[in-house]
Amino acid sequence: MRLKKLVPGELDDEQRAVYDAIAGGDRAKGKQLFPLVDSDGSLTGPFGVMLHAPRIGDRLQALGSAIRFQTSLTDRVREIAILQVGQALGSEFEWWAHERIARSVGVTDEEITAISLGSFRGRDETEQASYEVVANLLQSSVVTDEEFERASAILSDRELVELSVLVGYYRTLAQTMTLFGVGIPDEE
Repeated sequence: MRLKKLVPGELDDEQRAVYDAIAGGDRAKGKQLFPLVDSDGSLTGPFGVMLHAPRIGDRLQALGSAIRFQTSLTDRVREIAILQVGQALGSEFEWWAHERIARSVGVTDEEITAISLGSFRGRDETEQASYEVVANLLQSSVVTDEEFERASAILSDRELVELSVLVGYYRTLAQTMTLFGVGIPDEE
C-alpha cells in the first residue's frame, strides 16, 4: 500500500469519527464476510484510504453505506452490479469482498463465473435489465435512447438512479485502491 496504514491510536478526531462510522456502522453488523479491520486495528480496503481525507472519506463511506443498505435494489442485483464493476476495473478487493457477499445473498458459483466472463443471465427481467444497464455504463459510459427505453420498461426511475450511483461509487473505490496500491488484506 502506498499510504501509511492508520491505527486507532494515531487518529485525530475527524479520522476517528470516520473510523467509528465504518467499524461500528451497518457494515459491521451481522456476520462478517470479510474483515473491515486488520489485525493491527487499521481499516482494510478502501476504508483505510478514506481516513487520510476524513471530510471526503466520511461522505464517501456514508454514500457507500446508503448504497449497500438503503436502496430499493435487491441484494442480488446490488451484488451482481458490484461484481461487474470489480471485474471491469480489475479491482481485486472489490471482487474478493463482494464475491463473499454475493454468495451469501444467493448468487451461485456458476453465476459468479458468468459475471467474470461477461455472460451472466439474470433469474428474472429485473436482474437482466440491471445487468445490461451496468454493462453499458462500464463498457462505454453511454446508454443509448433504445437501451434506456428497454431498461426503463422494466426498472423504475429510482432503480436506474441507484444503479448509476452504485456504478460511480464502486468505480471511485476501484480507482482509489488502484492509485494507492490497496489489495486483499494480508490475512487472506
